[in-house]
Amino acid sequence: MKRRGELTEEELRIIKKKITDDEAFDKFFKDCYIKNLRPATIEYYKNEFHGAKKIIKKQLVDWEQKDIEDLILQSKQIMKVTTINTRLRALRAFYNYLYKNKLTEKNPMKNIKLLRDRQKTIETLDNQEIEKLIKTIRKNKMFINFRDEVILLILLDTGVRLSELVGINVEDVRGNKIIIRKTKNLFERTVYLSETTQGQLERYIKIRGEVETNKLFISQDNKELNPHSIQTRLTKYGKEAKINKRVSPHTFRHTMAKRMIVSGVDAFSLMHLLGHTDITVTKRYVNLWGQDLEKKHRLHGALRGLNL
Repeated sequence: MKRRGELTEEELRIIKKKITDDEAFDKFFKDCYIKNLRPATIEYYKNEFHGAKKIIKKQLVDWEQKDIEDLILQSKQIMKVTTINTRLRALRAFYNYLYKNKLTEKNPMKNIKLLRDRQKTIETLDNQEIEKLIKTIRKNKMFINFRDEVILLILLDTGVRLSELVGINVEDVRGNKIIIRKTKNLFERTVYLSETTQGQLERYIKIRGEVETNKLFISQDNKELNPHSIQTRLTKYGKEAKINKRVSPHTFRHTMAKRMIVSGVDAFSLMHLLGHTDITVTKRYVNLWGQDLEKKHRLHGALRGLNL
């Protein structure tokens, strides 16, 4: 059999010892598992890689900087900036791994920066809106309504994420403290409850009783509570209370952060309470609500009332 003059792309790949996408993915995801990344994070990477290849139809291991730039330009026609940045972060992790482990000669993400996005206003709830929500929940005297009230109080009091809330077991509650184990960054942390929340939580646990699941929050069928159902019910309460803002676990997280900052809590303490691994996000909260903090200082500054 007579051979052709030029080698195929696959033959050139063998000569250059270049790996295929499948080989690169196997190595990358094996590293993810070794690092004990969350299943949701691994699934996020897989989805973003698949989505990127649907736009730029060539193997990721063959991408160059121009391909990343083309991806950004095409994506801007159909995606929001935040969605594009989410994909770029996944690609950056992938190419950084390949380059660090000498599986590729160049890192196409080296000179690529995330797209600038306009800072959106972070919505929070005021006292009146929180009280309206509580009153709305208390209209019905059912187990699920009392459970939802306790959920709202814990979200507002601690600022925990929805995934962290549903991961709480009964034994994680220790008086006025809750140990948060199912965290985003895999580091356990302790959050603290006010007397009001602690009291309502103790009453809830008594009413909850002994059931098959150890999860703190359960459905009316005594099963583990689905995160989506919590979000759905909070949205429903928001509409019933006629609150023209998004009522969600993250809204309560932002509200908690604002109230803590206005009360004078320092950024480092708040960072640990919220479970941030980077103080950048926490600082953004401080900058956003700095005027509120300034007003608080004028009212309660250390020198106020002194006749100097």
